[in-house]
Amino acid sequence: MDYTMIFILLSISTCFYVLISRSGRDTRLPPGPYPFPIIGNIFKLGNKPHHSLAALSKTYGPLMSLKLGTTTTIVVSSREIVKEFFSKHDVSFSGRSVPYVATAHDHYKHAMGWSQVGDHWRMLRKIYKEHLFAARQLDASHLLRKKKVQQLLDYVHDYSDSGKPVDIGHIASITTLNVLSNFVFSVDLAQYDSQSSQDFMDLVWLLFENAGRPNLADFFPVLRPLDPHGLLRKAKLYTGKLLAIVEEYISKRLQERTATSSSDASSSKDLMDLLLDMSQNEKSSINLVGIRYLVFDLFIAGTETTSSTLEWAMAELINNPEKMSKARSELEEVIRKEDRTFEESDIARLPYLQAVVKETLRLHPPVTFLLPHKATTNVEVQGYIVPKDAQILCNLWAMGQDSNVWPNAQRFEPERFLDVGIDYKGHDFELIPFGTGRRMCPGLPLADRMLHLMLGSLIYKFDWKIKGGMMDMSDKFGMTLQKNLPLMAIPVKV
Repeated sequence: MDYTMIFILLSISTCFYVLISRSGRDTRLPPGPYPFPIIGNIFKLGNKPHHSLAALSKTYGPLMSLKLGTTTTIVVSSREIVKEFFSKHDVSFSGRSVPYVATAHDHYKHAMGWSQVGDHWRMLRKIYKEHLFAARQLDASHLLRKKKVQQLLDYVHDYSDSGKPVDIGHIASITTLNVLSNFVFSVDLAQYDSQSSQDFMDLVWLLFENAGRPNLADFFPVLRPLDPHGLLRKAKLYTGKLLAIVEEYISKRLQERTATSSSDASSSKDLMDLLLDMSQNEKSSINLVGIRYLVFDLFIAGTETTSSTLEWAMAELINNPEKMSKARSELEEVIRKEDRTFEESDIARLPYLQAVVKETLRLHPPVTFLLPHKATTNVEVQGYIVPKDAQILCNLWAMGQDSNVWPNAQRFEPERFLDVGIDYKGHDFELIPFGTGRRMCPGLPLADRMLHLMLGSLIYKFDWKIKGGMMDMSDKFGMTLQKNLPLMAIPVKV
């Protein structure tokens, strides 16, 4: 990170006493590198904090503390510590540490992910649980996902005829976004070869990349009015453009509802109709502003995390052709003998495909760290004190690399998940890519279906090769774990 002396000097002038008084290490904090005065351990983060903090945890242990400017940060990176934090002390660690960029357009006040646990958060969680991701809702919309995945396959088929490479992450994003936009608005929000669609996805990635960058304004709140890296300014720009797109569709629906009398209204309602109906109830706590942010979060979080995981899964299978062959053989055994296409109902009968998804989530979690939790009170853990207001980072990437839990941890071996009961539904603490406890990602049920459906369809219908035969498997840090270089793969009909 590029930290300039001017910002350090500005911070010294206003918080000298507080920082100096804290520069000594509290002996009851978990172990960690000794902090420099003023800046603490900021320079330990590097440009890939998930790698840097994983390396530090090998020295100081899976329960580690750092001083990032004025912020005490607790890093957890083992199954045992995570279980104690988010099972035994889930309530005490259910607060949310809100980064400065999340204040753009007051996002943190409305988003479930950034909201503190309270009435507003409970209202949003209920909407997600009962109206978006309930099993009955997902079962009812399975034909929509089937249709959108078939459109994906048709698009890839054209590339197989021409022998051109396909941007796997991009097409996965478009497919997932259209599933979500049809569920909400009954329209496609994006097209595969549309520049406006590419612009939309570029904005999403820029927003995630911007949010994932270490920010001096988080380490030294006194610097927030200066926005030293310009990250809030960029967040306002990206968020504003994406919110405007969502607002356009909401306004259009409101106009349609005004023009259509209730007697003429269709009995078939999408999510937007349901949300607008709720907002008109005097007892409802959601309004048009809340609906806008709910849809915004659904589109942003839902598309980026699912598409990045699919891209990593495809990259690993292409890089391990024997695993690809094994996954395809399983699909053929289940599906071809019945002479039909791949269905969601087949997923339960495909243990190796499920193992591929689990192994991908272990090696390449959608987010390297869970969204930062915050301690709401002092808590004793393992004989140490996690102080009130401490930021808590759960290093999912490091947990997936733990050789004490995963033999040959750096190798892609889906077989490790066969004949074992480990899942990623929040109860097996060695594998929690979607989180655990009350802060668990509400979109897991949909992501689970979309990942298996898209991945199974792409490897069942096509073989894949890389031009030149070499693939870059390195990652780059952001709010989501992206491949350093996009996966461009050539589909071959099988």
